[in-house]
Amino acid sequence: MQNRPDRSLAFLGLCARAGRLICGVPLICDAMRAGRRGKIPLLVVEAADTSPNTHKRITDRCAYYGTEVLRSSADGGELAHAVGHSGVLAAVAVTDRSMADALRAMLVQSG
Repeated sequence: MQNRPDRSLAFLGLCARAGRLICGVPLICDAMRAGRRGKIPLLVVEAADTSPNTHKRITDRCAYYGTEVLRSSADGGELAHAVGHSGVLAAVAVTDRSMADALRAMLVQSG
């Protein structure tokens, strides 16, 4: 059961290398507001250790724009490391439909 979160993190790294990932809450919110074709967040993955304020910001924005949000079992540092960033990330968003579907299935099975 421990390898499932690792699998989803590895898949997020693949999404990042493919250029189908938006990293960070401000960029995700900007992409939802702009609504450009090809860069619309289809699935938002939130880190397990986000603050209540950040959690509310993410969930409210996703509810308004009709975007699904799932909470990962990984903390912000693990999430950042998986996608090739240093520091901490509160959330990432997948912009490709097939990748979002595959990641959704991985996260739902592990949680």
